[in-house]
Amino acid sequence: MKKYLITSPEFYTDTPSLFAQKLEVQIQKHRPDFVLLRDKETANYKALAIVFAEIMQKYPQSKAFVHDALDVACELGITGVHFSGKNFHSIQEAKAKNREVIISTHTQEEVKKAEVFGADYVTYSPIFSTPNKGEPKGVEDLEALLKMNSIKVFALGGIVHEKEVTQIAQTKVYGFASIRYFL
Repeated sequence: MKKYLITSPEFYTDTPSLFAQKLEVQIQKHRPDFVLLRDKETANYKALAIVFAEIMQKYPQSKAFVHDALDVACELGITGVHFSGKNFHSIQEAKAKNREVIISTHTQEEVKKAEVFGADYVTYSPIFSTPNKGEPKGVEDLEALLKMNSIKVFALGGIVHEKEVTQIAQTKVYGFASIRYFL
């Protein structure tokens, strides 16, 4: 099962040098298959992305993604873009620019839409209880979703400890994504 580390300014900061130190520690500790630079708030995103790209070059076993920033991904040679659920219209442009695409989804209809639009992967959330993210879907819902779709799905939401990873590992999910699990 693939591991998808998602950064957050709450834990990694938006100061490039501190961000770099914290990210490297977590990559070395967890060896994720995918890593997302996610920061929806900083005006300093490009500076963080430059540092992120430099770090990710040291870890070619991990695919690097930026959040909603196709231009940054192309400019810095980053593998792909993780789009928020409001950006389905950007999938085809990213694919035309040879970027891999992950898009956030929260319903079975959105997962099907992502598949039709050509996304490579989706995050599907929240599987478990997560602050401010609504009612958890649960592992049974995840299993049903996986039976109806062929797109690669990352379970997301409330995956904090090994017990949640063990539960979703019983499904045929492609992987799991988390912020807090990797801290």
